[in-house]
Amino acid sequence: MKLKFGTVEENVVTREEFPLEKAKETLKDEVIAVLGYGVQGPGQALNLKDNGFNVIVGQRKNSKTWDKAVEDGWVPGETLFELEEAAQRGTILQYLLSDAGQIALWPTVKNHLTSGKALYFSHGFGVTYKDKTGIVPPSDVDVILVAPKGSGTSLRRMFVEGRGLNSSYAIYQDATGKAKDRVVALGIGVGSGYLFETDFYREVTSDLTGERGTLMGAIQGIFAAQYEVLRANGHTPSEAFNETVEELTQSLMPLVAENGMDWMYANCSTTAQRGALDWWKPFRDATKPVFEELYSSVKEGKEAVKSIDSNSKDDYRAKLEGELQELRESEMWQAGAVVRKLRPENN
Repeated sequence: MKLKFGTVEENVVTREEFPLEKAKETLKDEVIAVLGYGVQGPGQALNLKDNGFNVIVGQRKNSKTWDKAVEDGWVPGETLFELEEAAQRGTILQYLLSDAGQIALWPTVKNHLTSGKALYFSHGFGVTYKDKTGIVPPSDVDVILVAPKGSGTSLRRMFVEGRGLNSSYAIYQDATGKAKDRVVALGIGVGSGYLFETDFYREVTSDLTGERGTLMGAIQGIFAAQYEVLRANGHTPSEAFNETVEELTQSLMPLVAENGMDWMYANCSTTAQRGALDWWKPFRDATKPVFEELYSSVKEGKEAVKSIDSNSKDDYRAKLEGELQELRESEMWQAGAVVRKLRPENN
C-alpha cells in the first residue's frame, strides 16, 4: 500500500496485506541461517523460530555468544553451527555480525553464496561502503535488507508482548525474481510492525545520523548538559536526574509514542506547555548546524572510515569498555542506577 504525507508517497507493507501464513508459505523451502548472535541475531532468530520458520544459527564456538545461543535453546549440531557450516547450510544468509565482523568473515561467507541464495542485511553499511569493506556480493544472489528500527532486545521484547517494531526494507539486487517476496516475508517473520521501503544508501545514512543524533549521541549530550546545569545550581543528584531523564523516559515519551508530541503537550500543565512552545525553536536552531555537520560527515563517508578504522584495532574492545565505564561511572548515571532501584516494580 502507499502512505501519503502531503505530496510525498511511501511504499509500505502491513501484516494485513502480507500475513504471517503467506510469509511462511513464501519461505517454506528455505533454510534461514542467522550468522552472528550479538545485537540483532538473538531477537531475529528467536522471532523467526517462534513464528514457525526453518532457522539455524551460526556462531563461533567457545564464545559467550555461542553459550548464549545454547541457553536460548539452539542445539549444537542441529540448529546451532559454526559460522562457516551455517553459511553452507543456509539458503538465506542473514548477515548479522558487527560491521567489523562482516568485513573479517566476508571471504568465507562469499564462498558459500551459491547461485540463487539470498544475502540479507539489517544495515546497509557493508554494501554501501563496499570500496572500504570489500563486501561485493556475487551477481547471481539476491541482496536484501530488513532493518528493525530499534535494538534486537526491543524487537524480541515487543514480539513477546504481541507487538511489532517497525522496520525498513530494501532490495539491492534481485537475481532470482523472488527478492521482493523474500524480503517482505522475512520482515514479517522477524516481527516487524509494518515495513517501509528504502534503499541501502538511505538506510545507512539515516541510521548513522540517527545513532549519532537523537537516538544516542545527541540525547546523551543533552541529558549531560541539563544535568550539569542543574547540579551547578545546587540541585541534588536525585532531583537533577529525575527532571532530566526519569520524567522524560517514564512519563512523557510514552505519551509521545501513544499519540504524538502535540498530544503530550496537551496533557501537560499550561506552564509546561508555554515553556515548551517558547523554547523548542531555539533548541532546534542551536542544534540544527550540528546535525547538518553530522549528516555531511556521514554522507562523505567519514563516519564509515572512523568506524572501520577504530573497530579493526586490536585494542578496540578495551578502549570501548573504558569509554562505557566513563559513562557508567558518571554521577548522572550512578544517580540513575539508584533511581531505577527505587521504582515500585523493583521493590
